[in-house]
Amino acid sequence: MKNSSQAAANMKGCLFMLLAMAAFSLEDMFIKSAVAVVPLGYAVLAFGIGGALTFLCLMKSRGESTVPPDILSRAMLVRVICEIIGRSFFALAIILMPLSSASAILQAPPLVVVLGAAVYMNEKISASHWLAIFAGFLGVLMIVRPGPADFNPASLFAVASTLGFAGSDLATRAASPKLSNYQLGFYGFLVLIASGGCLSLIENKTFAIDSSSAVQIAAAILFGVIAYNALTIAMRSGSISVVAPFRYSRVIFALILGIVIFDEQPDLMTLSGTLVIVISGIFILYSRRLKRAIAGRN
Repeated sequence: MKNSSQAAANMKGCLFMLLAMAAFSLEDMFIKSAVAVVPLGYAVLAFGIGGALTFLCLMKSRGESTVPPDILSRAMLVRVICEIIGRSFFALAIILMPLSSASAILQAPPLVVVLGAAVYMNEKISASHWLAIFAGFLGVLMIVRPGPADFNPASLFAVASTLGFAGSDLATRAASPKLSNYQLGFYGFLVLIASGGCLSLIENKTFAIDSSSAVQIAAAILFGVIAYNALTIAMRSGSISVVAPFRYSRVIFALILGIVIFDEQPDLMTLSGTLVIVISGIFILYSRRLKRAIAGRN
């Protein structure tokens, strides 16, 4: 009975993780499409306002505080800074380089999180894990290609966003469990408002939004909220070590959307680098799960 219940919970988590990754990819697609007309800063600003208002309404419906005491902790301050770095640079990356390549580089945060846990949280990392981390970063280099011939400077934005999101994951782990999903979502979108405001000041552009761009931004907000909620449900359903690897489905959705919508044609090196990153991340997740299972038997 317990095994069947766990299997059902795992299935639920995996399905919601797939939904979250598909929604995140659609969010990226609509943002990338909207900035053909709307400056990036204003698009991110509108996206942040729409998402923050949605989560504010959800918080109010449950009687949750908008300024909980734990929101002022050092962990949350670090999370905010890292979220600004991650979201701002990833927004620049998906605009200035193929969506498929930017999303592939974004699969590296689990590797960075494990590395950060070893450096800052004194977690022990085995030799095989170090090799997997090295292989994952090699996969990133295969996509970035820092040589003079094929190097795309915009890929550095994707790398910077990876570091930001990894730092955010580590800070979230250290944040108080008293903070609800809606509170974290609300403040996550407030970060986007700050990021969009800064970008719009830097761009300093005037524009006239059309109905198509307005619909695209509204769709990005909708899928962003769906993605965040689905991700939260996924991470709270079943075993994390079973559910978490389905994060990598995002790169598959991004590849499909990039090819179908933006006529992208990822080359063999990009596809190979993506595969190396995904395999490295899944190896770390499952080998850590196996290690815990063996320790549990002993």
